[in-house]
Amino acid sequence: MTKDTFWREFLEKTGKPGNTRYLECFHFDLTEEWANKLLVLVLSGKKKATSSSLWAYEKEGSRIPEVGDYSIVTNWDGTPHCVIETTAVTILPFNEISFEICRREGEDDCLASWQQGHRNFFTEEGKMLGYEFCETMPVIFEDFKVVYAK
Repeated sequence: MTKDTFWREFLEKTGKPGNTRYLECFHFDLTEEWANKLLVLVLSGKKKATSSSLWAYEKEGSRIPEVGDYSIVTNWDGTPHCVIETTAVTILPFNEISFEICRREGEDDCLASWQQGHRNFFTEEGKMLGYEFCETMPVIFEDFKVVYAK
């Protein structure tokens, strides 16, 4: 199913106005394995947030998410699986994110593992986009809820 067909189905089944738009259509992470694992966490209700580098948004010329935005989440191959709605957006330096905050991502059992995984992610993403990770790098922490899943 294409993202456009999926979006139209979401609008019809939820009664949203036909002119409702989504911010982005994306998969999580930089690898197939993690993109698909994180999608499963979202669909199971365990993953209710995500974090992104503010610098990545700036490099790509994209606007940051806002409360009320909708996004389509896909698997690695680009097949749409759900629509999420942004419920909160917080921007903090990487080194100020606590486990109370990051555990909403549903990926880690402690702050140290979250930090290590995200240091690796932001370092790799930075190489691709042209920024360099540092401990004080601003991170966009986006809380969301699944509002439609197929």
